[in-house]
Amino acid sequence: MSDAAQPTAAEVRAAAEAVKVALDRHLAAVEHRTGEDDPAVSEAFNALAVAAEVYDERLYHRYDEVTPFEIPDPDDSLPPYNGPEEPNALSVLIRRDYAVVEPQRLLAQSQRIADAEGDAGIGTGGVVGSSVHAALGVLFGEYEPDEIASRHKEFGLEEGDSTLWVSAADDLPEPGEWLSAPFDQADPQQVVCRFDVSAVFDEDDLDADLDDLEEQDA
Repeated sequence: MSDAAQPTAAEVRAAAEAVKVALDRHLAAVEHRTGEDDPAVSEAFNALAVAAEVYDERLYHRYDEVTPFEIPDPDDSLPPYNGPEEPNALSVLIRRDYAVVEPQRLLAQSQRIADAEGDAGIGTGGVVGSSVHAALGVLFGEYEPDEIASRHKEFGLEEGDSTLWVSAADDLPEPGEWLSAPFDQADPQQVVCRFDVSAVFDEDDLDADLDDLEEQDA
């Protein structure tokens, strides 16, 4: 959505109500499921996914806030699975992109970390007067990636695309076997599931899906 098409508060509220309705429908479908592959459960799941993503989009564009929902891409985003039927091991591959939009904030936060730890190598003025490269090293040395993801704005970062792949394997690799090239052996045909977050998703389609949900409620 462009700034010109910014959702109204009422539209955000309507999207939130649609999530509540979709949650109730999904729970009811699960409670009355007729088997493992009950189509009613799948339909309710998809409707909940649509409603949650529309709400997330409208909430962000109206209030610059997000939800903890991450909706997986459709299964056809992956090639046919060709991994072991009963995996004995798995690999979790994560990529998150960030833009450094406020370098001075990043430098200041990294300097605060260095000062609190009393690091003589990068004492007062060391990081601030140095580089973004050094500041990133301090930041990622102090915090887990998940914490940085949840607090990225505090560090002067802006989220880009992100993806998480869960890949199956017969056995764990030998210790140290892949450390020199950790992502070279990623095989899309052994990915069990993946979760993508990207601004490239067509928000107009999301709005159309929400309109369909609202028509069903009418």
